[in-house]
Amino acid sequence: MTVDNESELHKIKKLHPDAKVVIRIRCDAEIAKFQLGLKYGCDPIYEAPNLLHLARMLGLDVIGISFHVGSGCQDPPAYHRAIRHARSLFDLAMDIGFKPHLLDIGGGYPGNKGTSIDKIADVVNEALDEYFNTDAVHVIAEPGRFYVASAFTLATNIHSKRSVRSNEASPNVITHNMYYINDGVYGSFNCVVCEDQVVTPIPLKKGCGKLIPSTIWGPTCDCLDQVVENVLLHDMDLGDWIIFENMGAYTLAITTQFNGFPVSKVHVIANKKIWRLLKNALPLTEEHFVIGNTPANLRLGLDTGGDDTNVWHHPSIELTATEILDGDNSPPSSYIYDYVEVDALS
Repeated sequence: MTVDNESELHKIKKLHPDAKVVIRIRCDAEIAKFQLGLKYGCDPIYEAPNLLHLARMLGLDVIGISFHVGSGCQDPPAYHRAIRHARSLFDLAMDIGFKPHLLDIGGGYPGNKGTSIDKIADVVNEALDEYFNTDAVHVIAEPGRFYVASAFTLATNIHSKRSVRSNEASPNVITHNMYYINDGVYGSFNCVVCEDQVVTPIPLKKGCGKLIPSTIWGPTCDCLDQVVENVLLHDMDLGDWIIFENMGAYTLAITTQFNGFPVSKVHVIANKKIWRLLKNALPLTEEHFVIGNTPANLRLGLDTGGDDTNVWHHPSIELTATEILDGDNSPPSSYIYDYVEVDALS
């Protein structure tokens, strides 16, 4: 259990005294999309030592330190500062009788197309070599954005269009186009509101002629449901498609059904052989997303007891198995994700 204040320690003592405790410290990046330190994390210099002493007095077992510099971090040195603070707290914890062995360096790593994790990785590796050059500490991270940000592309459809003619001298000239699409800030574009993400519309059809100032709106009745404001686009028609890349982080996971609009459906686009290989490796259905129905092998490696830091035992998958790659005669299952065949996108 992760804590950052005294009341949490007292709750753990009362409700789950055998829990393994991780102290979460605050070390904010100067530039980040989500400043998570505004809500979680204690001061590593003044508050964290007091929490360690209190945990010792309560007889709790502190096994490590965690931090999160902020999601979408653009300040790599923040990781070095946080790891340095963690080292000091590890030393204090050992001095007062704990045996810490877990360091959680959080997330925040970039994942959009055209970005690189190299700068952050260099800082993290150098700091770990300097302060945690030992096999006795298990280092984990939370690289959600890094894995999924560029893995999803959103395809939206124009269902309505309004052309504005505001030039009194030329009343027939379109000065602005307003497009209404079937997803918005209450759906997959929640990221536009919650983390000020700037999304780039890519018309599926190549346009021609002059570029027209345009605004793209979501489908709800709310005037706050604005996806893109004042962008130059070629003229488009009803039924045309607009593509948005890098839509895997803080999009579908926090969508709503405000005004009754459905959640966007996910389609997997993959090579047929790869799909046949992967779909039975760990088949997930809607039933797996009910509390208590987590597949057993998803829990491997989550033990923080410290006795075994190499407990990831994945079921073996034969990448060249002809029975998988050449054909699949097994009965169909109910998957959340569908395999669809599409033509090449130009």
